[in-house]
Amino acid sequence: MDIEVGEVRQIMDWLSSISDDTGPGTTRLLYSPSWLKAQQELKAKFESLGMECRFDAVGNLFGTLVGSKSPERKIATGSHVDTVVRGGKLDGQLGIFGGYLAVKKLLETYGRPKKSLEIISMAEEEGSRFPYVFWGSKNIFGLAKKEDVEALKDGQGVGFVEAMRNCGFDFGDGRARTDIEAFVELHIEQGNFLEEENYTVGVVSSIVGQKRYNITLKGEANHAGTTLMRYRKDTVECMSRIITHCLDKAKAAGDPLVLTFGKVVPKPNTVNVVPGETLFTMDCRHTNAAFLQDFTALLEADMRDIAAKGGIGIEIDNWMNEKPVAMDSKIVGFIECVCQDRKLNYKVMHSGAGHDSQIFAPRVPTGMIFVPSIRGVSHNPAEDTKVEDLCVGIKALAYTLHELAY
Repeated sequence: MDIEVGEVRQIMDWLSSISDDTGPGTTRLLYSPSWLKAQQELKAKFESLGMECRFDAVGNLFGTLVGSKSPERKIATGSHVDTVVRGGKLDGQLGIFGGYLAVKKLLETYGRPKKSLEIISMAEEEGSRFPYVFWGSKNIFGLAKKEDVEALKDGQGVGFVEAMRNCGFDFGDGRARTDIEAFVELHIEQGNFLEEENYTVGVVSSIVGQKRYNITLKGEANHAGTTLMRYRKDTVECMSRIITHCLDKAKAAGDPLVLTFGKVVPKPNTVNVVPGETLFTMDCRHTNAAFLQDFTALLEADMRDIAAKGGIGIEIDNWMNEKPVAMDSKIVGFIECVCQDRKLNYKVMHSGAGHDSQIFAPRVPTGMIFVPSIRGVSHNPAEDTKVEDLCVGIKALAYTLHELAY
């Protein structure tokens, strides 16, 4: 069962071209014109295979190849159709067009499955237009709350609910689907491990836990020329001591821990004033929930101590606390067996990024398949994967779906 390079390239370029932005990359934000066009054209594409298609209340698209013996039992694949602003041609949509090509090849080679095969083109995962993530997958399981989005607006002042209703969708009834027997998501790695270690397929065993912080330091703004160094309450100096200390701790802890300080907002943020207040962010990730909790608790205590020694006030807001999510051991085993039987060059690994699968996994037996990302670049027009590697990943997905549905 071979996946053709030309067909992969053609469908990838086609779906990537549905974009609101004429600049480089693909921009397809939730409930935008290009988002709606992509969902409608994907529906037509799925229907061309003889799949039964429907949208749910919020705009998730489901294409179902009805099973011959147990049609009520569904084996699902897919990912999110939305992108970041000027994103790449693979993040999210690989799981959709890869699922389509896998199902197409299975239908051509083996005919109808015993259980139903379903491709899900999820409405949203990225949070690029509105400050809310996993809207698509959370609605599948009744996890999304109306009150969480009713007041949200995008950068142009358009409300979430207004945008949704303009596309012909509305809030659902909050009921969770219970008919999905398994879910397998194909995705790019978005890191450089597979490429650097010369593997073609990643079999994901878990998705890391994440803790994100807003940290605010409060000192005293003062004249940069007349305030002697020993009299200063400089929040940028304090921040630099905290960051250096924490990064040293993270490097000493070793893999798979990662720690990032990604945003800094000093005030008053001018050249000749000692910054009296600074906000900065911290993102910490690890595959072990207990280790993540203990490590960040240690960092929080150290930050308070460093600030106190400098006479600086500190506020620590841990606004995101997502626990690690394990993939289903049986699904992981199925994917491993497929790779072994087909002599695919694979590695069992964790995911350092969040995915729709982390919403599915606590509720449905779930697995993920990674393909390499060139130089680890993602969320960028330069995001790319060798087409030959895409073919291998789609083949791994197809044979996994065959094991589960046929």
